[in-house]
Amino acid sequence: MFGRRILILVPHPDDEVVACGASIGRAQQEGAKIFALYLTNGCIARETLWPWQQKNYDKYVARRRAEGEKNAVFHGLTPVGWSPRPARHLWRNLDAVWRDVQDAVASHQIDQLWVPAFEGGNADHDALNALAAHWRSERKAEDNSVLEFAEYNFLNGKAHSQEFPFPNGNEQCINLTVDEKKKKREALALYESERKNLNYVKIDQECYRPLAKYDYSRPPHSGILWYTRFQWVPFRHPRVDFTAPEEVSKAILGYLAEGRR
Repeated sequence: MFGRRILILVPHPDDEVVACGASIGRAQQEGAKIFALYLTNGCIARETLWPWQQKNYDKYVARRRAEGEKNAVFHGLTPVGWSPRPARHLWRNLDAVWRDVQDAVASHQIDQLWVPAFEGGNADHDALNALAAHWRSERKAEDNSVLEFAEYNFLNGKAHSQEFPFPNGNEQCINLTVDEKKKKREALALYESERKNLNYVKIDQECYRPLAKYDYSRPPHSGILWYTRFQWVPFRHPRVDFTAPEEVSKAILGYLAEGRR
């Protein structure tokens, strides 16, 4: 199922490890060359931070970039772009993200994309999944030209990691070997700045499949999504994403309806 020249679309530095750290190694064993396009800097926007944190914003971004670079070396990835775009802004800038993806695919003769699943884990993930579906449709490519990887979801009000909310029978779930678990644990530890945010990640398996067909006009599942589960907080806490799923659906459909290329 793996391509020969694979581009991982990384919405935030660390998603390449969470989603597909072990799969990277297995594809490389089959002879694949793997590239990574980092589509945000992984840090929320400066103005979203507490006022006393804002002066250190550039340091936070530099640290996350350094962690991503270490992980690229650790996994033998070839980085092909590091966007300065803040996290939670990918879904708001689909025109620019589309151009980034198109340029990387053309420059590196990519034959397969890897993306996060459409599962409500993160608004940026869901929008990027939709762009990958659009890319496949535009190319009239084969189904396996895009693989989606499960990361995390909150289906039925429960935390799930590395499993799709709605299996369709096309999943490949690999059980990590002892060595693969060790390597994934070490890779996650390299993202020291995200240590508190990565404690949900299970390292027993990874699941992927050819990109499924989704209705992007509605959230990935009913009920509370992963990124909305703390929106009950009565004030704008930086660690809480207050994005409404309906906003993300509107942004996706608006982009696709306008036929932007």
